[in-house]
Amino acid sequence: MAQHRGSERARAYRWAVDRAYQDAALPGVSRTFALTIPQLPEALRDTVTNAYLLCRIADTLEDHSALEPGGKQDLFIGLQEVLQGQRQAEDLAKEVGQVLNLNTPTAEQDLVLSLPRVVSVTRGLPEEHQEAVKRCVSIMGGGMARFQRLKSPAGLPDRAAFESYCYYVAGVVGEMLTDLFAMEVESIGERREEMMELGRRFGLGLQATNVIKDVWDDRQRGLCWLPRDVFADVGCDLEPDEDWSADPAFRKGIVRMVAIGTEHMEAARTYIHNVPVSEPGIRRFCAWAATMSFATLRRIRKRPGFVSADQVKISRSQVRRLALWSNYGAERDGAMRMVLAWSGRGLPRPLVKSNGDG
Repeated sequence: MAQHRGSERARAYRWAVDRAYQDAALPGVSRTFALTIPQLPEALRDTVTNAYLLCRIADTLEDHSALEPGGKQDLFIGLQEVLQGQRQAEDLAKEVGQVLNLNTPTAEQDLVLSLPRVVSVTRGLPEEHQEAVKRCVSIMGGGMARFQRLKSPAGLPDRAAFESYCYYVAGVVGEMLTDLFAMEVESIGERREEMMELGRRFGLGLQATNVIKDVWDDRQRGLCWLPRDVFADVGCDLEPDEDWSADPAFRKGIVRMVAIGTEHMEAARTYIHNVPVSEPGIRRFCAWAATMSFATLRRIRKRPGFVSADQVKISRSQVRRLALWSNYGAERDGAMRMVLAWSGRGLPRPLVKSNGDG
């Protein structure tokens, strides 16, 4: 009996140490989430932090491993096997460490090599939380493996493929968060099916914003995630060797993309208003992301000829204002409507209905 109690204490101590690691690692890989996750109810903070770090590890495998698509797919499968208890996390961490590019940010290298500690926290989460996290990371990894084979400097074939990509990178995260919120908040659980769809589209909108904003950084890496059919409709073929910045048709295509991003972000408004004011932490968490996305889309629409993400990045002072107003609106529906409307003022009405994947 004493030996059993001793082993229980040792496991609890190890989990607490690993939990402290993930809290310390988060600011190094995302200052934004390091600020927003603490807004969530305490029962969700460890799980959402853990889920974000696992997703960031998957993203690092995609962006920074010096492997061909087939090799990256093997790593994604390996991550799924680790989460299912079919493979040792230490073995996968060593394998990944050997194939990371030299320019991989130090914080991301440390995170990947610390995969065993992150997975240790996963296994100590409530069982229903674990299932939501595992589903998200498995779908994300499978989707990333698929799009490793589709990636091209000339963009994705069409809007359906673009929205499928956005789903695998971020829409599935919106589903996971909604699943977790529904477990903790009765009124969200009662509308779970509706909220899952809104959460999926919320994620699509956030990722669409990132793709548009980062188009030039991606192009420097020989990548493009824009849909060719949207740009072809306005006379731009996204030819890799062309100077897109000098093409008026490309700017028209960017305006079309802003409309698509805005269409999905409209779901974010409904999503946030469906979260009761009795849950201000969840509303703050969601509103910070939504208002920053709206504000970024607005800046891109004003300057579709931008040639650097820095030219359309919202300022720190604006980030602070949006956060303060979101905090105020977290417990006041009328104020929240005003904050969301103000951050996205002047954005276009949606052009067409979504045909997104999911």
